[in-house]
Amino acid sequence: MTIQTLVNTSSAAWEGWNNLGYEARTRILRHWTDQLATECRAMVEFQCRHAEEHVAQTWLMPGPTGETNELYCAGRGSFIVTADSDTPLVAVVGQLSAALVTGNTVYVCLAADYPVKAKDLAAQLEQSGCAGGVITAIDNDQLADLASHPSVAGVAYAGKLSTTQALARQLAARTGLLAQLISETDTDKLPVIGSPTYLLRFVTERTRTINITAVGGNATLLELGSGEEH
Repeated sequence: MTIQTLVNTSSAAWEGWNNLGYEARTRILRHWTDQLATECRAMVEFQCRHAEEHVAQTWLMPGPTGETNELYCAGRGSFIVTADSDTPLVAVVGQLSAALVTGNTVYVCLAADYPVKAKDLAAQLEQSGCAGGVITAIDNDQLADLASHPSVAGVAYAGKLSTTQALARQLAARTGLLAQLISETDTDKLPVIGSPTYLLRFVTERTRTINITAVGGNATLLELGSGEEH
């Protein structure tokens, strides 16, 4: 499959997954935990719980002329999730669950000698309810070209500092929008992935305006200007 085909497939799946909502995405990820070991199940639950606490809420901001503005968090787009061959599976699961619960689609790339195959993780998630294209397994020889594609929102990597620096240089050299690099270099203690606010790196804030004054204008303002003269 070509890089552009991968991008097209993931992009086509993104809107439906992002619009599915936090509750539905959390339900799918918790269903996935039935296929995971205890430590990985706890990591998925950790990310889902903090998504509910930090990003799932919609904030109401009334406008000055009567319209309603809603501030909410949405996924950024498509992320690459990748890790070194000796990175614990719990770290990869943390990356995947954070990216997915916040409304992003994911390309997962793991070394050929990694204990779990990327295509197996993708299959597990599809069996748990992810639509086709939401998570895509890619080969290592596709990683560099895909990371350079301007449609990729960012890379979540767990492993060596030297690889983090190389990825940072590659993403900085891209044209178009800046891409996020979300890196975890302490794969034993996982201070980044294990942070309650880790998933904030996968979201962007949006505002939805509901115009309740479209017909006839704002009744209160009209009333202020329509009094009888005395």
